[in-house]
Amino acid sequence: MDLRRLRYFLVLAEELNFTRAAHRLHIAQPALSQQIRALERDIGASLLERNSRGCRLTAVGEVVAREAGELLAHAAASEERIRAAVGGRQGQLRLALTRSARGGHVDALIAAFRALHPDVDLVIRTGWTAHNITELLAGRLDAAFVRPPLDDAGLELRHIAREELLVAVPADHPLARERRLTRGRIVAEPVILWPRENAPGMHDLISRQLWPDGGPRIVREEPDDEQLLLSVAAGTGIAPVPEGRARALRIPGVRLKHVTAPMPTVDLALAHRSANAAPALGGLLSLVDSLAGPSAD
Repeated sequence: MDLRRLRYFLVLAEELNFTRAAHRLHIAQPALSQQIRALERDIGASLLERNSRGCRLTAVGEVVAREAGELLAHAAASEERIRAAVGGRQGQLRLALTRSARGGHVDALIAAFRALHPDVDLVIRTGWTAHNITELLAGRLDAAFVRPPLDDAGLELRHIAREELLVAVPADHPLARERRLTRGRIVAEPVILWPRENAPGMHDLISRQLWPDGGPRIVREEPDDEQLLLSVAAGTGIAPVPEGRARALRIPGVRLKHVTAPMPTVDLALAHRSANAAPALGGLLSLVDSLAGPSAD
């Protein structure tokens, strides 16, 4: 059955008058009569008994009116769900965070997305950049926060933020008394860092910026930033840490120091597969684009 004809009939069933129903529907009365006759042919029964004052429903017409109301309400709800899915307001979004960027820009972006798309089922995981990339390329994630630069083909990046790279030193270390650290002052210091395979691009970028003449003297590797800073507090060595993460953790016994120009920085980006057309992902990318500040270049 034609949903438009059912809608016409439902209005007529409420008014029981062709003139008033046609006025509500903003169509000519002859056109309404034609559509009702077509509906009766589709059903194979008379739906109305016409008289000089208007019309009344037949027994079949009463059933059709009742069912048409439920059918049209269901169709309207289905259309809204479809439009919501197309617009990224429903569905599921599988998202991974990167361990070095919890809080700050990431939490604000997720909160904004949830506010705009409350019906999207947001499935969140946490992993290092390399792991997140593997999951993206395997199709087990829709998007992931990562630390550029990346070498993997097939991924698109949206820049999220650029933050200063600080050097964490033990509170009782002579470097803790200095206002800013020069690269010459840290070149021979023992360094604590996480394994390079966790985020090769970021690892190499840190080394080039802080130890340009040969790389850091790494004495210990820790699995995450919290353990890294705890090792700094214990006096094991110094460690480079993104400012946002370092200040969020607030580990006692650690002093965070700026480095002299050129200021070392690390970027945060949102990565996704070029071929992923998930509507909820489109909603997230649109939000990122709307919040984007000046280019990081």
